[in-house]
Amino acid sequence: MTTATSARLLRLLSLLQARRDWPGADLADRLRVDVRTVRRDVERLRELGYPVHATPGVAGGYRLGAGAALPPLLLDDDEAVAVAVGLRTAANGTVSGIEETSVRALAKLEQVLPARLRHRVTALNTAMIPLGGVVPVIDAEALTVIASACRDHQRLRFGYRSHNGEVTERSIEPLRLVHTGRRWYLVAFDLDRDDWRTFRVDRVDGVPDTSFRFTPRKPPAEDLAAYVSRGITSAPYPHQMVLRVSASADALAEYVAPTAGTIEAIDEHTCRVRVGTNDLSVLPYYLAHWDVDFVVEEAPDEVKERLRLVADRFARSVV
Repeated sequence: MTTATSARLLRLLSLLQARRDWPGADLADRLRVDVRTVRRDVERLRELGYPVHATPGVAGGYRLGAGAALPPLLLDDDEAVAVAVGLRTAANGTVSGIEETSVRALAKLEQVLPARLRHRVTALNTAMIPLGGVVPVIDAEALTVIASACRDHQRLRFGYRSHNGEVTERSIEPLRLVHTGRRWYLVAFDLDRDDWRTFRVDRVDGVPDTSFRFTPRKPPAEDLAAYVSRGITSAPYPHQMVLRVSASADALAEYVAPTAGTIEAIDEHTCRVRVGTNDLSVLPYYLAHWDVDFVVEEAPDEVKERLRLVADRFARSVV
């Protein structure tokens, strides 16, 4: 086998690991060879023990399947650093059941990391300090099942606990997992309610059951992170408001976390933010710490009255 062929095989393996299904013509285009060469290279990978399956269709395609043993993974520099940092984070126990295995996997990975990447990983971990506090810990198996169902378009059924502890059975078509930094959320179409819903993964009761595959629906929004942020920051709260803020979206993001409000840029000096709260008494003081000017565009009368009351109280305090 020539050096060029070996390099092409490694490139082919990397492509097969990056996406679930590949049409043969697309692989040929990426590798700059003809389809016949792709077929020969696929056979070589099979001889080396990689389970490359043919996929049905007029054009024909390929998929890297699961084998009896885990084949070597090909990672570029950025992917290797991301995996190493992720394993160190997982070893701290944010996902239950994978702490020890994360440490073992990290030891194997760092053993083969080039020195230049090991220094990058060390620098990143040195710079990161965990804040602590109570962070919901989720089951690793449940998270893996949900992620696989999102990828493979498989329906899920699970018990879901509400904020008051009531458990209901949910049958859903999963779309994407979104991580806010403290919690995992699942965006899915709820079949019983015939609408899109956002589920907190730490409230899923046990490991979900998978069933048959479905045809994906049109997502509820192009930006799913913003969609989740809207759903968990203002929609659940009885008191909501929209503000026009005299600051850029990037500047305001220093004060408003994705789980606290949704920010929309208007121009380079102005943005719009939507926030909500259960307790009107804390809202004025939360807004005050932003240290920027703003105008209330939308708010219930009780919210406006509360802001006026607090503003008058502070004005009277200065003589």
